[in-house]
Amino acid sequence: MAGLRSGSGATRAPQRGHRAALTLPTLLLLLLLTCCVRCSSAANPSNIILILADDQDVLLGGLTPMKKTRTLIGEAGVTFLNAFTVTPLCCPSRSSILTGRYPHNHEVRNNSLSGNCSSPQWQKGPETTAFPVYLGKQKYQTFFAGKYLNQYGKKDGDLSHVPPGWDQWHALVGNSQYYNYTLSVNGKEEKHGDSYEEDYFTDLITNRSLHFLDDRSPQHPFFLMLSPPAPHSPWTAAPQYQKEFGDVKAPRDGSFDKPGKDKHWLLRQPVNPMPDSSLAFLDSAYRKRYDLFQAPVLNIDLAPTILDISGVNLSSVNVDGQSFLSQMAPSLRNGTVRPVFLVEYTGEGHPTTDPACPKLGPGLSQCFPDCVCEDAFNNTYACVRTLNKDHDLQYCEFADSESFVEVYNLVSDPHQLENVWKKMDPTFLQAMNQQLIKLQSCQGDSCRDIQ
Repeated sequence: MAGLRSGSGATRAPQRGHRAALTLPTLLLLLLLTCCVRCSSAANPSNIILILADDQDVLLGGLTPMKKTRTLIGEAGVTFLNAFTVTPLCCPSRSSILTGRYPHNHEVRNNSLSGNCSSPQWQKGPETTAFPVYLGKQKYQTFFAGKYLNQYGKKDGDLSHVPPGWDQWHALVGNSQYYNYTLSVNGKEEKHGDSYEEDYFTDLITNRSLHFLDDRSPQHPFFLMLSPPAPHSPWTAAPQYQKEFGDVKAPRDGSFDKPGKDKHWLLRQPVNPMPDSSLAFLDSAYRKRYDLFQAPVLNIDLAPTILDISGVNLSSVNVDGQSFLSQMAPSLRNGTVRPVFLVEYTGEGHPTTDPACPKLGPGLSQCFPDCVCEDAFNNTYACVRTLNKDHDLQYCEFADSESFVEVYNLVSDPHQLENVWKKMDPTFLQAMNQQLIKLQSCQGDSCRDIQ
């Protein structure tokens, strides 16, 4: 079980001094292997189940209410303590999981069609070499059910399109919904209403996955991917859980409701302290979300790990990530630990101003509550993260009007309250800048070899 430190959805409950670029709140990924490794070269290929939750945040207690999940999977498996995503937004992050590549290589920049989310360019390019394609060549029976990419089936997305490599396809059209949604079932439209028994999305895709397991051929291995929207907004819990956590409040950790001094513009603009309406919104959202090793591991490592388990020769696959099978079974696989990795994000927004937020200009993408900006054109950045025995640092450069730079020592300052950029040795800053330049243009082996 790996907790990846990044939000995967389009919206997030904001915390002052706690930005997605740097703290990277956790997207939960549960990788359940019926046999954790291919026990020998003569063994049958392993069956694989990947459960991808949306906006699950371990750092904010996202696993606390999931007692069955922790007992049945987490406590029986492997937990990666330093697992990250390489971008903190839904569609680019999901595209990195599918391709094993950084966003600058699969070119999905944000959640819009213009940002290449499930666009014709994506479908004709990176999607054709996503890991399910290789699993199909290994004679895997493949099944997908749930949220795929935010723009899938919308406008030019075309719900009749079934990505290559999938035998069974039950994909949500568009972004997260629990009722009143449309599915693409093997390329055909299927509409759903608001009946819990017939339509509640989490239960529906679970039941369909069980039918797949009952009907599959025992002669070949299977790969099953379940991608429920939970706990992404609109946070619609099943009826039996809606009052389960009525007294729960959002955590007030070290960075909560702190003023944005020496921070990027995004964190300097909110009112401090938070108004009561913002606190009430956060607590409500947090309750609704509840209702539903030391080496770094990245979401771009999932594709090569799954292919490694399936028996694919990774030298034949174009991925930026690396298999973490060696960390789960060091006696069977040799592996190296990456010294640095990249986090990158391209801001998105609207071309015109929003009357509700006149101070923020046309870059505003989302604003709630009390006009707190979630994202904007002027919030594009790239970061180098060093995580080893000598350093736990993050160096970020923003492509904005200020050319803003942030550096955090995550050993002494885990909540990223003090930007120590001005205190750092210029020689060190230059070295970090050069690493960042290399990472931003890396591809394949070069992404894993940067020192």
